[in-house]
Amino acid sequence: MSDTRRHPQVVNIEDVQPVGQEQGAFAPMTRRLGAAAGGRALGCSHFELGPGKTAFPYHFHSALEEAIYVLEGRGTLRIGPDQVALRSGDYVALPPGPNFAHALTNDGDGPLRYLCFSGNATPTSMDILVYPDSKKIAFAAGLEPGKSLRDGWVSKIIKQDQPAVGYYEDEPLAEPKK
Repeated sequence: MSDTRRHPQVVNIEDVQPVGQEQGAFAPMTRRLGAAAGGRALGCSHFELGPGKTAFPYHFHSALEEAIYVLEGRGTLRIGPDQVALRSGDYVALPPGPNFAHALTNDGDGPLRYLCFSGNATPTSMDILVYPDSKKIAFAAGLEPGKSLRDGWVSKIIKQDQPAVGYYEDEPLAEPKK
């Protein structure tokens, strides 16, 4: 890593410390380039996945859009009900919503390196309500104008005093292989 930067808004990948997370088959190595360069509305992260590894559990976003650009290697993108082969040079748009739930796995024999871009969340498409008397929190996302909170893609009421769950809890790929 270099000791000097050319400009606060310019960052080289070598200037950003990689952060790894590993739980079973999940093992992304991430460098958060957008934040390191002072980005506010556009995120950009460099990901590296080893062979047979998956970046994150199958998920969708309710308020922000993501995009993937494959720099090197190959993988399989689970997107909605489909499995799509990806390779160097592929660009993928992932709008918010359940139709674009996704997970990316390296099915090659070398590293899979890609950039992931994300935009700001849209405040009008989500809401969080807090009920101090009953210690409840309600959240809803994917709201359409004129619809109620219960009509969102994701809508749930939880109790504040209930135990939190771990990020990888109940994710099949997070379990160690036996």
